[in-house]
Amino acid sequence: MPSLINDLQKEFPRGAPFGSVALHRLDISNDLINQYVRSAWLERLGRGVFMHAGDSLNLDATLVFLESRIEGLHVGAKSALALHGYQQNLAVAAPQILWGVTQAKLPDWFTERFEYRYNSSRLFRGGANGDTGLLRLPEAPNGPLVAEPERALLEMLSEVGVHQELEEARLIMESMRQMRSKRLLYWIDVCKMVKAVRLCAYWSRQLNLPWAEKVIVSIPEEMLRHRWVVRLSDGKTFSLPAIKKGNPG
Repeated sequence: MPSLINDLQKEFPRGAPFGSVALHRLDISNDLINQYVRSAWLERLGRGVFMHAGDSLNLDATLVFLESRIEGLHVGAKSALALHGYQQNLAVAAPQILWGVTQAKLPDWFTERFEYRYNSSRLFRGGANGDTGLLRLPEAPNGPLVAEPERALLEMLSEVGVHQELEEARLIMESMRQMRSKRLLYWIDVCKMVKAVRLCAYWSRQLNLPWAEKVIVSIPEEMLRHRWVVRLSDGKTFSLPAIKKGNPG
């Protein structure tokens, strides 16, 4: 048993949950798992999920574990933008914004430990809702999947007036002067929400962002030519005027 315990501690670092399937790969049977739980070597988090007894889970390691259980799970919207360096005095304790493809219920053992908000909106057409545009940050190669900035921008804009404060979104976008216009155009092309595309076009021009006109000229006319009213969660409305291509003046 001591050798198996040593293997278990080497294989599974502190801070990360692990499943019974992974334990079975170490030739640890269900009976032995139950024995480890009774002996306080392991703590059962939920059905088939464990951690080292007395451990504290790390959010990033836990999200990596959940990626195999929730399709398309990633850090998105303004949480992803903050990780890319785009933020505007975000609260340190702000809930982590997570996106996924399915209307999944995150397990109780996760919700009891972490502040988060989960969005399963299918913002994009086709397979773009999946793992397209998701990456692990160079500074955290073993960390969770994070939406690339261009995808995260549209995720954030889609939440304006619902979960995302309008002025905060505008201030965050103001810092996004360096963007890959080809990637942003891709996400605009597959985005199904007019509000998100219109806000991107309107604010980019209003804030005089270097990539604004390059993006606006590629947006279909029908998404730009009519006034668009966004209803906010507080009952107020925000009106987006029609946007003309070419010289904004």
